[in-house]
Amino acid sequence: MHIGILVLDGVFDLGLSSVLDTFALADGLSASSMDNGPRFRLEVFGVRSDVRTQHGLVVPVGPPPNAKPDIVVVPAMGCNQPSALAALLQRADIRQASERLLTWHRAGVDVAAACTGTYVVAHSGVLDGAPATTSWWLSADFRSRFPRVLLDESKMVVPGPGVVTAGAALAHVDLSLWLIRRVSPDLASTTARYLLCDKRTSQAAYAIVDQIAHNDPAVERFERWSREHLATFNIADAAQAAGLSERTLHRHVRHVLGRSPLAYIQDLRISRAIHRLQTSDATIDRIAEEVGYKDGTTLRNLLRRKTGRGMRELRGG
Repeated sequence: MHIGILVLDGVFDLGLSSVLDTFALADGLSASSMDNGPRFRLEVFGVRSDVRTQHGLVVPVGPPPNAKPDIVVVPAMGCNQPSALAALLQRADIRQASERLLTWHRAGVDVAAACTGTYVVAHSGVLDGAPATTSWWLSADFRSRFPRVLLDESKMVVPGPGVVTAGAALAHVDLSLWLIRRVSPDLASTTARYLLCDKRTSQAAYAIVDQIAHNDPAVERFERWSREHLATFNIADAAQAAGLSERTLHRHVRHVLGRSPLAYIQDLRISRAIHRLQTSDATIDRIAEEVGYKDGTTLRNLLRRKTGRGMRELRGG
């Protein structure tokens, strides 16, 4: 399999090395296997000849390959806040890369990206109408900037037609393993074991829901009030605290956060419950009461559904 790694100036060091090292390990394991399994040919290229990482390391890159690769992977950029990403997307090399990605995608080349690399891919138009994920704390900004993308930031890896995206930072490994698994599930499993990397399907267990970056004062007021009233939350009081009607509040929250106010409150409750599980010895029933659920069974089921993890895993036991 021919894999092109598109490296842009200011690339996130860990993201790039995670992709390269995961595929290199898989290739080595495949070469040494008894059945001479699948091999991966990696080609690192850029739209400029002089490329440095976020930390100033020089990356040896070639020009875009003449032969179409099977997959083009876009690692994250070394900026992780909305204002920096807005400036990034104005760069000439980002526009060049976006045009190249769209041309390749239309020619049948699969495109993959993780973390803030998803911004570059979305900027190209490749993700229009497709499901995707991104770094959880950038979900509101991403949704506002790219409204045609079907964003689901709770997922770790989201495949779509000819494209696959992954969540924050170390999701570069999850993305690489997903691509390897598409060729050989056994090889992906072996590679994951060597890396001590469990299969992770959700970012929900890691997200700090009230730190999602956005710039909407009404939603900010709603969030602040809601965090202080999780145990006794009701939508009428929340709307009043935000200075909006219930209908307008619903519209604002849906537009900014991509979910209803009640769904967002559930995410806040789950986030608070995970924090309490990991930082206290409180019982599940006690934590359920603190965050606004009647009993521990309800909370336990929600935690399993949202994070894919059981109580013992969440408590780190």
